[in-house]
Amino acid sequence: MKAVAAVIAPMLLSVFSAVLAGPSPGPGPVPHGSPQAAADAWGSIRFLVGDWVGEGSGQPGAGRGSFSFRFALEDKVLVRRDHSEYPAGGGRPSVVHDALMIVYPEPGHRRLAAIYFDNEGHVIRYQVGTEGGGHRIAFFSEPTAGAPRFRLTYARMTDDAVDVTFEIAPPDQPDAFKQYIGGRSRRVTKN
Repeated sequence: MKAVAAVIAPMLLSVFSAVLAGPSPGPGPVPHGSPQAAADAWGSIRFLVGDWVGEGSGQPGAGRGSFSFRFALEDKVLVRRDHSEYPAGGGRPSVVHDALMIVYPEPGHRRLAAIYFDNEGHVIRYQVGTEGGGHRIAFFSEPTAGAPRFRLTYARMTDDAVDVTFEIAPPDQPDAFKQYIGGRSRRVTKN
């Protein structure tokens, strides 16, 4: 796990706090492009739209960051951009981390999927699930032989506050998620 943590240490540093969620894939297929598919897909995640700031802590140390969720391409995709900074400490240099994630309805389904990219060259494909009546949104990577598994969870605390956690499961235990970093974020603008 330490080797995995060393590779992932600066990754997803704008992720903040401590609520675990067991995602559910959502109902079965609906015609892609139908109004029902679009409405069902975005309903549970719409509360994240806006600009957010927060502070968090975890294995990389305490840091500050911001992220935004904004619809693009005539509301066909939801784009998350994040930026975070961690000061030098514990023998490691300061870290600046930038990432982009595109969330989209899976063709032929009411569920969402996402693809994540960062300035370190990481690429993660996520499935998206909800829990608690849509108050928790979890992005979880599929198990892949020999690779760690990731879960990123946003838990709605109020209309303008979310707890966020980023968890990692080791390659040999793909469901044994352990919190890597987390914190609370507050919305500064709605879009």
